[in-house]
This record gives sequence, structure tokens and C-alpha cells, in this order.
Amino acid sequence: MAIVAEVIGTLSLKSTEGFTKLWPSTIVIIGYCAAFYFLSLTLESIPISIVYAIWSGVGIAAIAVVSVLFLDQKLDLATMIGLSLIIAGVVVLRLYSEASVE
Repeated sequence: MAIVAEVIGTLSLKSTEGFTKLWPSTIVIIGYCAAFYFLSLTLESIPISIVYAIWSGVGIAAIAVVSVLFLDQKLDLATMIGLSLIIAGVVVLRLYSEASVE
């Protein structure tokens, strides 16, 4: 839920036109507040370093995918390699880090 809320908030940023548009600005604020709320819930079972790495990494990848699908943006080879490395890092952290299990 934290990642979904963050993606919604981030996708709405451009529409705020510098926070001069009420409804897009409201979506951004609600999206980020919800993201941090749900993020805080995960801290009961996973350390913050792992939570934040997963949240930011998956959020970055999700924004990239959504921007390609819905905002007609293009990703070059370097971007795709970088995103693949971020995703690989998240997988390694979640599956193999002893810090991610409490």
C-alpha cells in the first residue's frame, strides 16, 4: 500500500503545476501521507533500512513502468539496466539479508 500511495502521489506531481492546482496538489499530499503511514506499519516487523530500500527501489521501478505505459515516456538501455540493478538489489535485500527478518 505504501508503494501504491507513493506512486499515485508522484504521478500527480506534474499536474500540480508547482502546487498551484488544488486537486492534483491534494492528491500528492494525501498520497505521500498515506505512503508514510503504511510505511510506518511495516516497521513493526522489518528494520527501517530494509523497508526504505524496498519502498524506494520498488517505487522507482513502478514509476518508470507507469510513465512508459501511461505517460508515453521512453526508457533507454542505460535506464533499463539501472532499474534492473535496483530491482535485483531489492530482491537480494529482502530474500537474503538477515536484517530483514526479525
